[in-house]
Amino acid sequence: MTSTPDTRIGDATLGKAADENFPVAPFFLPRAWRDDLMAVYGFARLVDDIGDGDLAPGGADARHLGLEPEQSNDRLAMLDAFETDLHRVFATTGEEPHHPLLRDLRPTVRRRTLTPEPFLGLIEANRQDQKIRRYGTYAELAAYCELSANPVGRLVLALTGTASPERVRRSDAVCTALQIVEHLQDVAEDLERDRIYLPAEDMERFRVAESDLAAPSAGASVRALIAYEAQRASELLNEGPPLVGSVNGRLKLLLAGFVGGGRSALTAISAAGFDVLPGPPKPTKPSLLREVGIVLRRARGER
Repeated sequence: MTSTPDTRIGDATLGKAADENFPVAPFFLPRAWRDDLMAVYGFARLVDDIGDGDLAPGGADARHLGLEPEQSNDRLAMLDAFETDLHRVFATTGEEPHHPLLRDLRPTVRRRTLTPEPFLGLIEANRQDQKIRRYGTYAELAAYCELSANPVGRLVLALTGTASPERVRRSDAVCTALQIVEHLQDVAEDLERDRIYLPAEDMERFRVAESDLAAPSAGASVRALIAYEAQRASELLNEGPPLVGSVNGRLKLLLAGFVGGGRSALTAISAAGFDVLPGPPKPTKPSLLREVGIVLRRARGER
């Protein structure tokens, strides 16, 4: 089948799933689940790409959203237009969504009776990225994660029909942890974008200045700070095994993959001596599989 510009846009965005710390829609899931998860991933990835300025060149995304190609670099305008198009996904009358990834999302939203709130949270997180470049406290960072990460876990539970207050609480903890881990991996990259997701109160405690984060490699104080934040993420990931143990079948494996992905990324950070400045420490496949096995054993109550 000949690819069209629309399918190429979607393929470029969805292709980034392979770079995530955890499997987005692994082969062992039912086809319907995989399709729905990839539709949601396409939305989340594209909104992040808009917020980070990582859109494909040429302005095709802007054109789909009713903007001029040169407006691709106006991130707030793009996010506003994207939110307007998102509302078309949930509308019962009127025109269909303009962007191909949002057109792909519409059947999932209807089939799974999804609500707009998690999607709107992800858009708002990326708006916040344009306005807030530093976080004074961990509480402020956690509030950001409530928008940027926690909606993803809630969507997975909604897609699989397994949402409950306790599962949502544990999922929020896991997703916040995964966001923190990603921030730790990307300290240098984020600094290039004039963003720091390490709480200022913690930087002060460990006597880390912003200039220290721009060094080619981390000194002792930066390593101690990263180790501290990694431990914080590790404690949040402890909510993972009970969450995994509360579900059955293939969903158990999927959630174990998410939690194991976070644990293996932390293992990679630790193996790098908590020096994340040369580049993101990446987990290996054997490490991921090992950590998934540990999560599954703990979910069964084993040590």
